[in-house]
Amino acid sequence: MSVWDQIWTDIRVATGAPGDDGFGLIEAAALAITGDRIAWVGAAGDLPAAPQQLARRVHAGGGRLLTPGLIDCHTHVLFGGDRALDFDLRTQGASYAEIAAAGGGIRSTVAHTRHLSAEELAQAALPRAAALLADGVTTLEVKSGYGLDVATELKMLEAARLLGERLDVEIVPTLLALHALPPEFANDRAGFVDRVVGELIPAAAAAGLAVAVDVFCESIAFTPGECERALAAACAHGLAVKVHADQLSDLGGAALAARYGALSADHLEYTSPAGVEALAASGSVAVLLPGAYLMLAETRRPPVAALRAAGVPIAVATDLNPGTSPCTSLPLAVTLARAQFGLTAAEGFAGVTRHAARALGLAGSRGVLAAGLRADFCLWDLAHPRELGYWLGRGGCHAVVRGGRLRPTTTRT
Repeated sequence: MSVWDQIWTDIRVATGAPGDDGFGLIEAAALAITGDRIAWVGAAGDLPAAPQQLARRVHAGGGRLLTPGLIDCHTHVLFGGDRALDFDLRTQGASYAEIAAAGGGIRSTVAHTRHLSAEELAQAALPRAAALLADGVTTLEVKSGYGLDVATELKMLEAARLLGERLDVEIVPTLLALHALPPEFANDRAGFVDRVVGELIPAAAAAGLAVAVDVFCESIAFTPGECERALAAACAHGLAVKVHADQLSDLGGAALAARYGALSADHLEYTSPAGVEALAASGSVAVLLPGAYLMLAETRRPPVAALRAAGVPIAVATDLNPGTSPCTSLPLAVTLARAQFGLTAAEGFAGVTRHAARALGLAGSRGVLAAGLRADFCLWDLAHPRELGYWLGRGGCHAVVRGGRLRPTTTRT
């Protein structure tokens, strides 16, 4: 009488579906899988027969909490070297210019990254990405952006593909086309933007190496006009767009993202009421990055109350990068977002599940537990899903299932 390939029983399931409690929590639940898809989820008492009669394989969850697999929708996990010295100097009061003069800053990362092969970049990123996976991540966005030339940016995107193969995890590759001005174009900003628009974006699209293009719209990076050229080129080549917006000043980055129907606008510390309204009208996701906020000792919070009131979906990500957010735990990022920005437990949970999926254009395939969606989920040694945004440094992930396959994982303690 077997109907399904697998069934998980003796579990408590937080489906992540919107509801009164914000978690979609089902006590005494069961979840069935066929192939790589969820076939059924609900109260165990609603099963039409005994689990052994319904599935070829039965897993006992030991009463653990089962949630959707976590989605880290903003990372820079690929890079060469590190910036530990930068952080040490920053805590001693050094300015960005002083750090750069000492050989640090983004140019240091670019120099190290350019000297590594795609294979070497993937190998260097393995322990960082593996740490994210150990804390429940099943889908991982990976940006380029530390090459700042056509060859190295494409090499980074190839390294992202290799990283996914090494770890057997789904990587969502993003071309961070405008991140910083490379030294060879220090006196030719227009020439660099021309190179990005005319060569880099078309090459990445033609090779199928990226699904989205990102830009850093900021006073220390690129102007709205420069970013708009890159976003227009991305759209012309069939790529989705994302924007690093309003992190250090209000240049209208959120409104720019909304105008181009961006999947997300990220950071948003200085986003204006008009920017919030624009995001609400476009349906773009607001991605909060509390690791960078913490490490840079920022004091201007993103307008969470305004985003909430306007109905803008809010996601949370690690922003894992060498310079401003060396964070390798998504549950920790949720805790920081709650402590620093005032997110509720349910908002933090949605921020790394269904809203994070939406921020990557994947809302129709994962982020909640429902029949027909990918069987990506985690079992936790936690009493309630609100604990995902409570512990500092303890994820509590017991096991991960991705695409219906049980994956080994190491629980952080």
